[in-house]
Amino acid sequence: MKDLGRVFDRVADAYDAGRPGYPDELYRALVEVSGQDLDGATTVDVGAGTGIMTRALRARGAQVVAIDPGAEMLARLVSRTSGEEGAPVTALLADGNTLPLADGVADLVTFAQSWHWLDPVASIAEARRVLRPGGTIAGCWNFAHAAQAEWLAAYEARLAEEVPAYWGPAVERWSAPPIVSAFEVIEERWIPWTRLVGIEDFLLGLRSHSYMAALSPRRADELVERQRAELREVFPEGVLSVPMRVYLAVGR
Repeated sequence: MKDLGRVFDRVADAYDAGRPGYPDELYRALVEVSGQDLDGATTVDVGAGTGIMTRALRARGAQVVAIDPGAEMLARLVSRTSGEEGAPVTALLADGNTLPLADGVADLVTFAQSWHWLDPVASIAEARRVLRPGGTIAGCWNFAHAAQAEWLAAYEARLAEEVPAYWGPAVERWSAPPIVSAFEVIEERWIPWTRLVGIEDFLLGLRSHSYMAALSPRRADELVERQRAELREVFPEGVLSVPMRVYLAVGR
């Protein structure tokens, strides 16, 4: 996990600037399915990164402990949350497979865009350990819905052709991480939404992926420039309408 932290630390700025947040409907669904009110809930955000989920939970009244193996990622999280209203966020440089927390201290453990990097057994065992009786585990992932737009499918296909480590919808065996096999799930939901984003911010999001971080800076720059040219052909005004969907799995 330390190696993973270093990988994402190299793209921390791009991650912070380019990764999308989650739609409000995700948080409404989480409350509805779990029966857990976020206001006042002690929440452990595992794999918090630069704080996308952390900040949203905090804005809804949760007291958040953010866990991540990347020092640079957590530095962005601390910087962002220190200037916002709400309860202080506890940020811990740690591995989601071994949480530095006492037993039974949390109401909610979230894995936002992170569980697939962890040991599927150890991570859930740790989540169970730190939860109070009746607590909630939630995993969620934001995905661009390539099947809903030809330009997006073509964009993903170009990535699959040019990036050896690419993992996404252009790969036939690609799917949502199998978190449902790791714990007792109450409900799964797919939540559609649309992201309006400028081309440059969209490309920053591309740079934040681990498969891009594995490329040399020169190769990454060349690939991004080719994608930029293709996207400008489709969206000359510079703003993309990206069909998205969030996968949510909730258990207690």
